[in-house]
Amino acid sequence: MAKKVMATLSKGNQGRLTKLIQVKRSSKTGAYGFRSRMVSPEMVKEVLARKTE
Repeated sequence: MAKKVMATLSKGNQGRLTKLIQVKRSSKTGAYGFRSRMVSPEMVKEVLARKTE
């Protein structure tokens, strides 16, 4: 099933995408949280330069 889903995603006109996983530490509890998103390879540096919400 996963192969079919991946094949469907790669057929789109989105081009290449990079999965970006960011770690954010909670100031309240000190626990770590992860945020992942798909971005184009050209935008990786721009997204990392921005402050995380």
